[in-house]
Amino acid sequence: MGSAPPAFIGAEEVEKHLHRASLLLPALETALANFSSGPAGGVVQPVRTVVPVRPHGGFLGVMPAYSAAEDALTTKLVTFYEHQEDSSVPSHQATVLLFDPRNGSLKAVLDGSVITAKRTAAVSAIATKLLMPPLAEVLCILGAGVQAYSHYDIFMELFTFKEVRIWNRTKERAVKFADAVNGPVRVCSSAQEAVTGADVIVTVTMATTPILFGDWVKPGAHINAVGASRPDWRELDDELMKSSVLFVDSREAALTESGDVILSGAEIFAELGEVLKGTKPALPEKTTVFKSLGMAVEDTVAAKFVYDSWSAGN
Repeated sequence: MGSAPPAFIGAEEVEKHLHRASLLLPALETALANFSSGPAGGVVQPVRTVVPVRPHGGFLGVMPAYSAAEDALTTKLVTFYEHQEDSSVPSHQATVLLFDPRNGSLKAVLDGSVITAKRTAAVSAIATKLLMPPLAEVLCILGAGVQAYSHYDIFMELFTFKEVRIWNRTKERAVKFADAVNGPVRVCSSAQEAVTGADVIVTVTMATTPILFGDWVKPGAHINAVGASRPDWRELDDELMKSSVLFVDSREAALTESGDVILSGAEIFAELGEVLKGTKPALPEKTTVFKSLGMAVEDTVAAKFVYDSWSAGN
């Protein structure tokens, strides 16, 4: 008898089992700390392989990882396309394959888009909890795509901001965002207007040149830089990168993939996992940048969480 066919867990089912990104916080904090513990942490994760699809302005990323703590083995396949002609197709699409680590059998194929959106926002929330100034009142989001929504949801759940601002290159999408979410959001006509005086800034854009400049940023602010995942793409200018204390998810990935880090020559102060472990301080009194590239082990723990919840109901 052959092994059972893999389960297929679509976006709707993933959403049902992962209705709040905050459900992932304990597992992600552990995974980040384990990753930053080297071999002893039991996370095996190469830097993602990226295949350019040049005629169509696209990329295919392959992100495998094994986490001994979870005994979980996954690979995420993610495509991202710079300038979609057809805006009904998202810029990022993803699928996660979950294997049985004991024998290599494929246990499940999961929609990876919901997982990517939620785990990314949850990791930004972890960074923000550690690095934001003590009396943070103003949240600014630059970008109005999928990640803007997932970040808004978890930030509203975990933090208390008096004002939320959004800016997007095409204003209609920012207006649509403000209309769609559950609380008051101020739509700003320029990035500078949105950023001025903000305590926490989230950049979730497809920008390839800087859209956030150091001379706009309030001293002591915290920035989660989530876009610009290619070595020649930027969201933040040199001044901001060099005048801030820089935290990353993975040093190796940041020095291979992040245009903001590579091209600015900014010095990496710590991995987020090192702060979680207590081996590096958080420095919330300083202006801080968390450069998030997203790691395969984040998908591993999220996929396992969804699969375990799905299995319990089946």
